[in-house]
Amino acid sequence: MNENTFCRIYALVRQIPAGKTATYGQIAGFLGNPRLARVVGYAMNAAPADVPCHRVVNRLGGLSDAFLPGGKETHRLLLSAERIPFRPDGCVDLSRCLWEGPVPQPEKNTDPPCR
Repeated sequence: MNENTFCRIYALVRQIPAGKTATYGQIAGFLGNPRLARVVGYAMNAAPADVPCHRVVNRLGGLSDAFLPGGKETHRLLLSAERIPFRPDGCVDLSRCLWEGPVPQPEKNTDPPCR
């Protein structure tokens, strides 16, 4: 895990549109290594303010306790503001709002800028 990995994660998460969510494992898969799901979680915990980390949830649509000040309730409020649907069990309804991923771009030889 290095700074460039976090930069790549942030660049990808910035592409998730309002009203959509992605999972940690999904982001890791888009980066070419599904085993990086935990690293995606670490990156979300350290994300700069311009990264919509609230749009990333666990594989079951579960919310994170890491959001301040209220943990899962704050996470839920941020998603609710974007009209993200929830199931009766309190998890995000991934069947209705899962992001399909980034639009493929022509290959570039430069790494995304990290802010």
